Amino acid sequence: MKETKTNNAPAAIGPYSQAITVGNMLFTSGQIPINPATGEIPEGVEEQARQALTNVKNLIEAAGGKIDNTVKTTVFIKNMDDFGKINEIYAKYFTEPYPARSCVEVARLPKDVLLEIEAIVEL
Repeated sequence: MKETKTNNAPAAIGPYSQAITVGNMLFTSGQIPINPATGEIPEGVEEQARQALTNVKNLIEAAGGKIDNTVKTTVFIKNMDDFGKINEIYAKYFTEPYPARSCVEVARLPKDVLLEIEAIVEL
């Protein structure tokens, strides 16, 4: 088991790793839309989706992987009415065949963000 750390994604805000590699598989922790350079959270679900997906991409690259090798994602959203808006942004980060995905509406997320995204990637 190997830990991945990068300054290009938000630091863990609890007792967990940004990402862990086991064999040739990378498991990211959920990425919320914090800009790692400024600590700021963008306004609006589209900008938050862009930031969270950029954080996921940066973690994958820090582990030596490519976002195109993502096998599965889980998207936690505060409001299922934002599903379509998030899909529009999501489709700009992934290509066909798209990763398998689960999307779940949740009551609350850390720092009251609108979404959180985690990924499983083949390295």
